Amino acid sequence: MALLSSTPSLSFASPSRPANSNCGLSFFTFNTTQFSRRQRPIASSHLSSTLDTNPIDKSSLNLAEAFSEEELWAAACLRVRSFYEFRPSAYGIRDHRRYLAEREFEALKERVAGIREGFRRVSCINATLPMSQISNFADDLCSECKFSDNGEERVVVGTLDLNQCISLPEEITGMKPEGIGADFARAYLSNVCVAKELHRNGLGYWLVAKSKIVAQDWGITDLYVHVAVDNEPAKNLYMKIGFVYEDDEPAWKARFLDRPRRLLLWTGLPGIQL
Repeated sequence: MALLSSTPSLSFASPSRPANSNCGLSFFTFNTTQFSRRQRPIASSHLSSTLDTNPIDKSSLNLAEAFSEEELWAAACLRVRSFYEFRPSAYGIRDHRRYLAEREFEALKERVAGIREGFRRVSCINATLPMSQISNFADDLCSECKFSDNGEERVVVGTLDLNQCISLPEEITGMKPEGIGADFARAYLSNVCVAKELHRNGLGYWLVAKSKIVAQDWGITDLYVHVAVDNEPAKNLYMKIGFVYEDDEPAWKARFLDRPRRLLLWTGLPGIQL
């Protein structure tokens, strides 16, 4: 599976906007976040390749919607870890990472609770593994992104948001479906990321596949994702799972927003027969 790639450097004094290309993933990243309470960060997809990987036992992998605050917090921490880099010499890195995670956590809770204007429904979908399986090579990941599930310590190793809405803030709007009821049947993926220690295990693929199943359960017929124009690994991943090109962002808009230009990819989902 594709791997995630580069993220902008931040210092404690001046947090910069993530320059992801759609989805942030450490292993494979799609959407970046802008950590705000009122408007949750929604980014495009971004990925890169890496040479090494740590194999996992997929029989212990769990792909599911997150509901507990503890698991949402773990997902928020993984997003900060995936979408941002900090200069080694930066002052107060730990405090700044905590601040970013708290902002994303609060925004994520609001989105999932259904109180964000413009969104009918938002779900945080996570890929998790038992801590015992990865603690020998991913100490930092385990300490930052762990949560308890029925007494078992697990770690969020991949995450994304499924957003049922007409459009995402500051992103190209999908054109399907048209007419009355479009807001019920259209959804977008955002903030997709996978821990860098687990690149090339196929987690990004399975995470997106799970989101398509959830979207179908919601009655979604048209699913979209934004990805940076030059992010070949992310584009290849999405196309492998059925997405095709629909539109691209004007160069002037990308310059104005100070980020890589996005492509808009679309896939159709089987409709529910009534």
